[in-house]
Amino acid sequence: MIAAPASGHGKTTVATGLLAALTAAGHRAAGFKAGPDYIDPGYHSLACGRPGRNLDPVLVGEERIAPLFAHGATGADIAIIEGVMGLYDGAVGRGDFSSTAHVAHLLDAPVVMVVDTSSQGRSVAAVLHGFRSFPGAPRIGGVILNRVGSDRHEQLLRDACEEVGTPVLGVLRRHAVISAPSRHLGLVPAVERSAAARESVAALAVLMADLVEPVLDVARTAPPLVTTAWSAPVLERPSRPVIAVAGGPAFSFGYAETTELLTAAGADVVTFDPLRDAALPAGTRGLVVGGGFPEVYAGELSANATMRASVAALAMTGAPVAAECAGLLWLSRSLDGAPMCGVLDAEAKMTETLTLGYRDAVAASDSWLAPAGTRQSGHEFHRTAVTPGAGPSPAWVSAHGREGFVAGGVHASYLHLHWAARPEIAARMVAACGP
Repeated sequence: MIAAPASGHGKTTVATGLLAALTAAGHRAAGFKAGPDYIDPGYHSLACGRPGRNLDPVLVGEERIAPLFAHGATGADIAIIEGVMGLYDGAVGRGDFSSTAHVAHLLDAPVVMVVDTSSQGRSVAAVLHGFRSFPGAPRIGGVILNRVGSDRHEQLLRDACEEVGTPVLGVLRRHAVISAPSRHLGLVPAVERSAAARESVAALAVLMADLVEPVLDVARTAPPLVTTAWSAPVLERPSRPVIAVAGGPAFSFGYAETTELLTAAGADVVTFDPLRDAALPAGTRGLVVGGGFPEVYAGELSANATMRASVAALAMTGAPVAAECAGLLWLSRSLDGAPMCGVLDAEAKMTETLTLGYRDAVAASDSWLAPAGTRQSGHEFHRTAVTPGAGPSPAWVSAHGREGFVAGGVHASYLHLHWAARPEIAARMVAACGP
């Protein structure tokens, strides 16, 4: 587990770099992210060549963390889990629930701390001592000192860590290659950076080559994980309907288990790019549009009139459509004035307000996704708004009010769900595609 005292210390850089360095050294590495973040797993996937996955107790329940981890780590000889925020920062109002420390305890994973030392010296000892002695602390196997300025600075830090008995696994100097561009919701997704992202990850692999053996030594202290790997329930069908899943730069947010569940439930899953493809894949009978950055690509999405017409035509048939956040915006009449698919009677726009947090929601209307009254935990993360915020048949109701749209076969909402928590969602979608 790669952890830090707070956000901004370099967890993503170190986790991605370690995955790349381990892979370059011949290891079969698997990458995970604690919490609901979609962007970091994209970099993990780029670094190790296998899907990056999330481990979030709020979204899937504590009981599924170890099985999902075992599923994602199948065939790997080491797994690197990037933490979320500070080591003990959990869901608001729930203590350390869903924190990095919580996930580390659920897996009995040793922790490697990453500390930005650019503005401190001996005080690093107090920081590490506090995190190690805090009630309920996981096993901290060592520290990686990040953004070290000089040889003298490094020695001062090493002496301080020795004072409190914390092994220094490695040192990273201030280096331009370990930065990645960001914008209003965090890092720019790897899929959008393409060649530049690959070059950055390759450079990180070289930069962190010396960390491979010390980190492997810490990883070897993890006890055997006694669990049964999660697997998507397999359903037999007389035919396999095509379910199209939006991808590409504008819609890069999604959990790997979603397509695995749909495939196991009897669908042929086909990924398409709403920016480049002229229409939905041939024979499409269901549509999944997850999160992403349609606001960045509003002009291009709007210009693809044949794709917008294809989506509207599918929705008119009553086919099941799942749209989360970015998908909600794309299905609206317009986004910042640019015409979108026009499936929903709503207008979308960018705002200055960041809406962020977990939601305990109840299905407000019957739909193929869930019967009315179904309770579901989800997550919101956006700087946009739709008007109205809910249709005549809302998707969800929570402490924040009624939200989203259920119209025909369309289920559209800001709420991001992890379908592994409810495998029946995939089964219901495939069934709604017809025989």
